[in-house]
Amino acid sequence: MVRTLGVAVVGFGWMGRVHTQAYARVPHHFPGLTLRPELVAVADEVPGRAEEAVARYGFATGTRDWRTVAADPRVEAVSIAAPNFLHREIGVAMAEAGKHIWIEKPVGLTAADARAVSQAAAKAGVQGTVGFNYRNAPAVAAARELISSGEIGTVTHVRIRLLSDYAAHPEGALTWRYERECGGSGVLGDLASHGVDLARHLLGEIEALTADTAVFLPRRARPAGATAGHARATGGEFGTVENEDYVNCLLRFASGARGVLEACRVSVGEQNNYGFEVHGTRGAVFWDFRRMGELAVSRGTAYQDQPVSTVYVGPGHGEYAAFQPGAANSMGYDDLKVIEAHHFLRSIEDGTPHGATLDDAVHSAEMLDAMARSAERGSWVSLA
Repeated sequence: MVRTLGVAVVGFGWMGRVHTQAYARVPHHFPGLTLRPELVAVADEVPGRAEEAVARYGFATGTRDWRTVAADPRVEAVSIAAPNFLHREIGVAMAEAGKHIWIEKPVGLTAADARAVSQAAAKAGVQGTVGFNYRNAPAVAAARELISSGEIGTVTHVRIRLLSDYAAHPEGALTWRYERECGGSGVLGDLASHGVDLARHLLGEIEALTADTAVFLPRRARPAGATAGHARATGGEFGTVENEDYVNCLLRFASGARGVLEACRVSVGEQNNYGFEVHGTRGAVFWDFRRMGELAVSRGTAYQDQPVSTVYVGPGHGEYAAFQPGAANSMGYDDLKVIEAHHFLRSIEDGTPHGATLDDAVHSAEMLDAMARSAERGSWVSLA
């Protein structure tokens, strides 16, 4: 029997809109769900944003204070898309209020923050889904199946990259993202967190790492008012960039495999160059987010001069069939968030976690903390 589920969105920048649109679309792509999300409330402290969301998307109410959402009995589940420094306070409060949580990565500024939200959710008996959306790509699901089935042999090494230019412009505003108290560990939390999740999702646990970090644009101008996304600022007072523009990390997996994870937010000429290369003793698999529906695969018994073929994912790979009827029809970023919304609602529906969980967020955050320690000390860090 289908019933409505009162949902709210806290933080209505770009990601808050993506969550809202995913709620609207999820019944169309996954009609078997017994829960139908109803947009009950939206909260954003920036004047006018909540009112715009009400007018544009049909939320029943809007507020500048997220605490109003926590106290609202109509709200059963909450999307938390606020800045990183608010994740812990809002996440714990929503869990304690009995609300299920769909929260964006990295879930706070540190592993302690992520752990606090995870523990609050466990204590309250609510579900927690985390925005590690790249694992939801059907090609990633296909890659994981190839790896786990032994099609490419025993995995020897992996390279994971997350390179972007969103912070490359010298006029990029000094927003909360660049301040350690608000944005945490910079590109580590923003991009490397996705890389860690992909690494664990594909290859299992990481037992040790060593990392190097850098800040390449050390000063930026402060914005004159509220910002959304990656705004520019000119003429304002300059301040110091306090967190990392770049990280490069060597990984040792419990399986014995080795890895390299590189992330950068100031890579001129790179736009969302995210992907991985996984090599095994009998083959390899390659994925590029910019060609999301393609998977390059090498497998066989030649070993040397073995060809690489392109596989176009289709029905039977991950959740592809919920969006397109045949291989090589394109999917997009927002579709990955619809899959994530589906995982969230399924978790609430049957009480069993689906997709990326708060435990995954804790593991990722522990890796990020270890990267920061390693970069500071110049040594390997054990994760046992």
